Amino acid sequence: MKTISQAFLSIVFGALAASAFAGANANVDKGGTALQGYDPVAFFTDGKPVLGKEEFHSSYHGATYRFASVEHQSIFEKNPAEYEPQFGGYCAYGVSQGHLSPVKIDAFQIVNGRLLMQYDSDVKKEFNRDQSGNLRTADKKWPGLAGSGH
Repeated sequence: MKTISQAFLSIVFGALAASAFAGANANVDKGGTALQGYDPVAFFTDGKPVLGKEEFHSSYHGATYRFASVEHQSIFEKNPAEYEPQFGGYCAYGVSQGHLSPVKIDAFQIVNGRLLMQYDSDVKKEFNRDQSGNLRTADKKWPGLAGSGH
């Protein structure tokens, strides 16, 4: 009887942990779509935001990503961690300052192969004043913010 109770508790806690991980880590809309529906691969391949199509989508870390083409969807699915926005798609500068902030899709940048989103172009400029320092700080602060549930 004790093992059944332990197994049940493991399942319950595992499910709670999985749902907490998905919800707290991604900047998504009410439908669970990340990047405001923009194609994460296009930031790298096209150098600009490209709106994804509903028919091309994939889920990763509790967020649904849309793609402009089946090719971009395939590229993402082969290595989603390479294309997923850093810091759950929240403002990288905000994370470096210890809080979660929304983003403007045009205020993106790719730094060392990492897709970073920013609140706006002015905040992006502020982040870039000490890009490496701010990125290191954001990397350190993100784990605590990711588990905060916003």
